[in-house]
Amino acid sequence: MKGRVLIAAGSDSGGGAGIQADIKAVTALGGYAATAITALTAQNTRGVFGIHGVPPDFIRQQMRLVLEDIGADAIKTGMLGDVATIEAVAEVLEEQAGAVPIVVDPVMVAQSGDPLLDPGAEDALLARMLPLAGLLTPNVPEAERLSGLTIAGPADMPAAAEALRARGAAAVLLKGGHLEGETLVDLLLHEGGLERYESPRIASDQTHGTGCTLASAIAAGLAQGLGLEPAVRRARLYLQEAIRRAPGLGQGSGPVDHWAGAKAVEGPETA
Repeated sequence: MKGRVLIAAGSDSGGGAGIQADIKAVTALGGYAATAITALTAQNTRGVFGIHGVPPDFIRQQMRLVLEDIGADAIKTGMLGDVATIEAVAEVLEEQAGAVPIVVDPVMVAQSGDPLLDPGAEDALLARMLPLAGLLTPNVPEAERLSGLTIAGPADMPAAAEALRARGAAAVLLKGGHLEGETLVDLLLHEGGLERYESPRIASDQTHGTGCTLASAIAAGLAQGLGLEPAVRRARLYLQEAIRRAPGLGQGSGPVDHWAGAKAVEGPETA
């Protein structure tokens, strides 16, 4: 089943995160990935060693040309980097996205701990991107920074998700992977209520690009006509298997296996 996904995000030269992970996830799940590169990064499994921003006008051009010709059934944003990039992406989405569902992954820090968003750009992210987000997918540190609340455990997650919805996001998937404990808890807050997902934590340091991968897998599901909750459920199963089958590449936090992950989901209606 196809489904067109336009991804606006940064490139990862190591191939485990960013645009590379996005393309792999969407393709592995049967969708069609188009891209607008927002930044070039020089990185590997050990860290980010260089960032080269793409001119905002060129980001606009990439997005507009894809939307005018190929179109999109869902849009996913990842690393936006700075205020000018956020403004460029938001402008095109406001002009041309229409009712297309938008998944906003508020990428702030790489798996290695290297910053990927200018400190002064957080307000722009809140003001420009959250109101466009059909789904916002923050991890715990990102949710704390964007909501201003402390998340010490799963009990604190609903209040943070509520605060982010109050800032304009239609739905929030708050990912609990940064919290301690043998059980991983994710919360999905949307207009229909609150969904809680629990799964055994996978003991692995091969988690480079998991946030990018999950958000793009959800976007693929939405593009293929799945509802929000089934798309999230399928994407979580996909990512879990991708982590389990990680190939162990590199000397740091390695990438997941995007192709093996697809074998965990039998089809778009996987429960």
